[in-house]
Amino acid sequence: MAVRCGWSESKSSRIENAKTPPSDADIKAWCRACGVDGQAPDLIAANRQSADAHVQWRRLQRSGLRRLQESTGDLYQQTKIFRVYVSDVIPGFLQTPGYAAALLSSIAEFRGTPDDVTDAVAARMRRNEVLRSGTRRFSFVLEESVLRYRLCGADTMAAQLGHLLGVMERPNVAVGLVPFSAQRTVWPMPTFTIFDDSRVHADRLDAAATLTQPSQVELYARAFERLSQGAARGAAARRLIADAVASLT
Repeated sequence: MAVRCGWSESKSSRIENAKTPPSDADIKAWCRACGVDGQAPDLIAANRQSADAHVQWRRLQRSGLRRLQESTGDLYQQTKIFRVYVSDVIPGFLQTPGYAAALLSSIAEFRGTPDDVTDAVAARMRRNEVLRSGTRRFSFVLEESVLRYRLCGADTMAAQLGHLLGVMERPNVAVGLVPFSAQRTVWPMPTFTIFDDSRVHADRLDAAATLTQPSQVELYARAFERLSQGAARGAAARRLIADAVASLT
């Protein structure tokens, strides 16, 4: 292997035994020497990806929820195309202050984190200003259940659903709703967000995962496309929201 890559034997040994992390060029050389050049992009991404890519929510939120909202500000500014799938709550981009306060309060209470909900809500609203940028495009796919879960009072939920109807009119926003009655080609799954074609944030109860390997991003993009196929849009989507509002009374 050392001869094929043009390295000293000691360098090959250090990489093989995980004593020295390989550079991007080292990975490309290794794959080329093994005749598997096509695996290099995934291996490079995996090598760059931090060992704690799956970071526990307790660790992320231990200093409060406001800093967590602010931590993604740069990523949001850099991203041009957002694809968001949710099966549990209204996505943060589309939340009203009232809905966000109810949700973040329940998270703080459940996880026992510092109660800075007021500041966290304000930070989320500032972060969501990217939605008003005509240079960015947003595609949302929501399960109908998102419209029905009672995470706040009826008035707050009605206001949230009304806000959702308003956001759907934006030219840079596409919202699809997967009805309970839809014939599915894929199952409901946990929330995830795709940032351009380079990064995925996938949520679990215990941790937040950041995925950057091309094969991982492609997998989630394929899932998003499949989920989109069963989504109601336009007038059909607005009827689902109107039905959810009517059910609050």
